[in-house]
Amino acid sequence: MKLKLQAMLQTIGVESLDELTRQTVPEDILDERDLQVSAPMSELELARRVNRIGAKNKVFRNYIGMGYYDSKVPPPIVRNILENPGWYTSYTPYQAEISQGRMESLINFQTMVSDMTGLPIANASLLDESTAAAEAMALCYRNLKKKKVTPVFFVDQAVFPQSLGVILTRAKIPWSQGDNWRLPNV
Repeated sequence: MKLKLQAMLQTIGVESLDELTRQTVPEDILDERDLQVSAPMSELELARRVNRIGAKNKVFRNYIGMGYYDSKVPPPIVRNILENPGWYTSYTPYQAEISQGRMESLINFQTMVSDMTGLPIANASLLDESTAAAEAMALCYRNLKKKKVTPVFFVDQAVFPQSLGVILTRAKIPWSQGDNWRLPNV
């Protein structure tokens, strides 16, 4: 192991891991003091300690605003979706994050909207409201009947600034029309 480490260090031109760290980490955040680690403790002791620390938190009113609302979620939704690990654990060994359950919930939502509206398709953003708005603009653009006109996309004046920002950014991406690249006007 030491021989492999030395070979790697020699390949990148440093003498030691400490030298590599000093060359890599900016001085203003590099802390060379020894770590102050507490004595080992059992799982129960750790749980008690974490609970004591957590009890010091104070809950204040949230003023985040801009499209984020303090919603009352019905208990069946909380129990069957938010607290159901099937929605936020990976289903496959190569899918290490929550995206698999999230994708499943989105396809269920899209199917429900399609069933309720009788429309052949429904859209659900993979990320958030802003991305959904940009996806809607791109969908409209891709489905233009008259490809030779410069498209105009209207956005409500009361749209949240973060949504408008994503729409404007996405509108700057040229979409291919054969050999012609066009930008929609927003």
